[in-house]
Amino acid sequence: MDEVFRYRSRSLSREDIAGLRNLIAQHPQASRRRLSALVCEAWNWRQSNGALCDMVCRSLMLALHRAGHIELPAKKFSPPNSLGMKRCNPATDFELDQSPIECGLKELPPLAIRQVRRTEAERLFNGLIERFHYLGYTHPVGEQLKQIIYAGDR
Repeated sequence: MDEVFRYRSRSLSREDIAGLRNLIAQHPQASRRRLSALVCEAWNWRQSNGALCDMVCRSLMLALHRAGHIELPAKKFSPPNSLGMKRCNPATDFELDQSPIECGLKELPPLAIRQVRRTEAERLFNGLIERFHYLGYTHPVGEQLKQIIYAGDR
């Protein structure tokens, strides 16, 4: 088989891609979700529990679409933000003194590590990550701790 495209551990040949194009043409009104189910059924692509590899297939088809190998129909539906959470809006309007602190540790006011998750300071935490972390801020998945270290009475 001459591999044209590889996604995760799946190799696709020209024939596989031509088959995908044909399947899309045969179902012009199908959503991306329906197309991925059809592809999984045609390829007998299933998880160990017997369920279709639907999400992986959709990701594969999107990668093929972006690479110009196939043309997917327009998105019909975008699911709401995960867990129904509001879109994160990190604070970006804060001023921050970034001048170096030049003193011994004993001369600093007492340091306090404060949990800021689900407090008013969480937006500040998110804004600090957005501004100073090289990846910026994206809403993390699952449970997380968000802490800020304060010096003094803050």
